[in-house]
Amino acid sequence: MINENAHLKQRPSKAVSWLRREREETAILLRCVPATVVALFVTSIVCMNLLANKTLVQTEYIALDGGILISWMSFMCMDVITKHFGPRASNKIAVLAAVINLFASLVFYIASIIPSDADDYTALNGILGGTWFILLGSTVAFLISALVNNFLNWAIGSAFKKNPDGRLAFAARTYISTFIGQFADNLIFALIVFVGFAPIFWDGFSWTVPQCVACALTGAAAELAMEVVFSPFGYRLVTKWKESDVGSEYLSYIRREH
Repeated sequence: MINENAHLKQRPSKAVSWLRREREETAILLRCVPATVVALFVTSIVCMNLLANKTLVQTEYIALDGGILISWMSFMCMDVITKHFGPRASNKIAVLAAVINLFASLVFYIASIIPSDADDYTALNGILGGTWFILLGSTVAFLISALVNNFLNWAIGSAFKKNPDGRLAFAARTYISTFIGQFADNLIFALIVFVGFAPIFWDGFSWTVPQCVACALTGAAAELAMEVVFSPFGYRLVTKWKESDVGSEYLSYIRREH
């Protein structure tokens, strides 16, 4: 009886076992996902925050910032990862990118507050320093939109039973998931920043909900156009991954554990 109780005490809890499995799965995933795609993904997320300080178009119901020039890359990276590795893998890489972006933002902020005698760096300090609630809004919006994009991409792809690896299937899953995911990203960001925090911290400046919806739609449409232009590169990439059996270790692990 004593020996049985001692054995039960040594058995790890479900939470500990889950954490161990998640750590093992993530380690395998990071070994399997091509480093170039992960690097491009992380770079696009960091650059989006910096480029967001540059306004390209600003009207009452249309607002496009410099982030649109590279935001398509983050969604394309998620699309190709979801197509080959599945939505769980893409979600994990998205969280990793968000964490690295927060770290980069911290480094940028520290650099911006270091005293300098040169006035030429005032504008640069403003870009690097950023605003805390903008970073909060962008992080929350990105993580939610990543979940929406990845699971929607996977669900649409699963509907193509006859030729799930064809061009039509890839186009449908990437275009639809990108538009809805980008719309969710833009809308959540606008609601958090321009409806929630801006009236308090920006001298009463704010957007109405219809403005947020209109800007989110126009932004998603513009970002979808970028995705359409570059999606053939994504299709060729996932095709080569399948032919080369990229990530076989992770895919075997997922089939075995789940």
